Amino acid sequence: MHIGLIGGIGPAATDYYYRWLIRTFAERPEALELTIAHADSPTLLGHLADGKTAEQAAIFERLTRRLQGAGAEAVAVTSIAGHFCIDAFKAVSPLPVIDLLSSVARRLEAAGYGSVGILGTKGAMASALYGRLKGIEVVAPAGAALDQVHQAYVDMAVSGAVTEAQRRVFFDSGRKLTEDAGAEAVLLGGTDLFLAFGGQEPGFKAIDCALLHMADIAEEAAR
Repeated sequence: MHIGLIGGIGPAATDYYYRWLIRTFAERPEALELTIAHADSPTLLGHLADGKTAEQAAIFERLTRRLQGAGAEAVAVTSIAGHFCIDAFKAVSPLPVIDLLSSVARRLEAAGYGSVGILGTKGAMASALYGRLKGIEVVAPAGAALDQVHQAYVDMAVSGAVTEAQRRVFFDSGRKLTEDAGAEAVLLGGTDLFLAFGGQEPGFKAIDCALLHMADIAEEAAR
């Protein structure tokens, strides 16, 4: 199946998806059919801050029609922040949407998690991944730490690189969620968090939501 990715939000996350899918299909008999369309990150972050779901969904719809014209048969958004409008987007998308939130919810439920922490944008953290994790307690950083994690994440995503100071914010917050709040694991609720966590040992169990999403994209691509 020809997959369309809506990327650019942020660029590092798009590259993460692209390289992972290439590596995965290098070991498979099927050829990877993939087209990427670029969405503007500052525009999305502005719509996220203002709650403009219809406006962002309309942008995704336009990009999906472009991907459809290139032969895509399904579409995925390479951004957890971009999933704030995923239901509105699904309602207007001309192609089936491979939804990260559904991927994460299904796999966490199957694994039997009762409580997880979350790191990412303020929207993803405060809404417990946009309210899609039913029956699972989702714990976010409290007080000023919520804003610190959000700002560190947004700055990292826009630049496409992580600083040691940003990494410390994520690791310190994650340890507090597991040690103080009792979370069994911490969701990396932003697709750019691989920049901070890749090849590192943070001192707690981290679950990369982007990897769960990519696994479902690969399944669809192999059909």
